[in-house]
Amino acid sequence: MSPQIAGFFIRKIMNRDQVINDTTEFVKAKLKGDSSGHDWWHIYRVQNLSKKIQEKEGGDLFIIEMASLLHDVADWKFYENEETGLNIVRDWLLKIEISNDITEKIIEIIKNISYKGAGVKDQIKTLEGKIVQDADRLDAMGAIGVARTFAFGGKFGNSMHNPEKDVQLHNSFAEYKNSKGTSINHFYEKLLLLKDRLNTETAKDIAIERHNYMEVFLKQFYDEWNSLK
Repeated sequence: MSPQIAGFFIRKIMNRDQVINDTTEFVKAKLKGDSSGHDWWHIYRVQNLSKKIQEKEGGDLFIIEMASLLHDVADWKFYENEETGLNIVRDWLLKIEISNDITEKIIEIIKNISYKGAGVKDQIKTLEGKIVQDADRLDAMGAIGVARTFAFGGKFGNSMHNPEKDVQLHNSFAEYKNSKGTSINHFYEKLLLLKDRLNTETAKDIAIERHNYMEVFLKQFYDEWNSLK
């Protein structure tokens, strides 16, 4: 390899590293003070889980890291409509001079990453998107997933549990988005379903222990609840 070509690749790597670093700081500032379980440390875990999955499954690491870093900046749960958050991401990618082609790949992942109801099919098409979606869903499972569920419920005024309410599943995004179910119901409308909706074999292997933990937690929860009778 000639010195000129080697220099080109070194500059390209350095530029990508700088973009990742700048985007990290941007996301930290955007999510500062979050108490819903969608804070910087959630992003950190998703980013690192994505990299772990990518090591075995392949895919463009730069697109994977950027999508994992930015996915909750555009989360529909925190805006009146989906486009508001997506436009914030687009503006950032434009500011740091990401090409239109890569920008659209990142946006496509972020737009389709979220779980939108038990009866709503996932729309992720690329390997990169499937990896980031898996990492995001793994962070909604296990002990961390349990903690995040109750943090989110408390933040948005959902009661912990109401035994007089039946479990609710949702056949449309509108139903899921407008639901005001309990934190315990969230296990049934989403968390316990995630194991069978993962994309990659690597994520499926990681999910087994986390899924089992949630089942053990629920059994203990109901044992304690029912002991009051």
